[in-house]
Amino acid sequence: EYVPMGWVSPPTVPSNLIHTIADLSLSGFAVLTSAMHMAWLAHIGGRLKSDYRYSIGLVYNTFPWPTRTEADKVRLDTLAQAVLDARAAHPGATLADLYDPDVMPADLRKAHRALDLAVDRLYRRASFDSDRERVEHLFMLYEKMTAGLLAKPKKARRRKKADT
Repeated sequence: EYVPMGWVSPPTVPSNLIHTIADLSLSGFAVLTSAMHMAWLAHIGGRLKSDYRYSIGLVYNTFPWPTRTEADKVRLDTLAQAVLDARAAHPGATLADLYDPDVMPADLRKAHRALDLAVDRLYRRASFDSDRERVEHLFMLYEKMTAGLLAKPKKARRRKKADT
């Protein structure tokens, strides 16, 4: 249901086998760990066997981020921290353990649901009934984001030469 993204700080040094984002805020982490971003990944990203392949170019760079006010950021910071706190409440568990859909801890699931609702509300007031609705909404936003990128350039007007 979720991409098990980690939050690390020094002295942890990530390997070149993972994607990292330097200086990501908690509110940014909240959006990336939300059902909204997961729906985008599931429809845009690639697959290797049944595993998602997260691509910076195809998934992250094309994702239509919501507009966030300072109040939204504070709320998302709190909800992201609740997810991290729920993870920390299970010190012996790996991310794979925590995000196994059959045994995901109830406190972590509850924290994610609250976060998902808050992120969804940044996109529209009405709740989304499915990931399909989320992706359809995101594609509308993506169309608006890219509308001017493929427009044909206007032809320059040629000046008529004066008769001499």
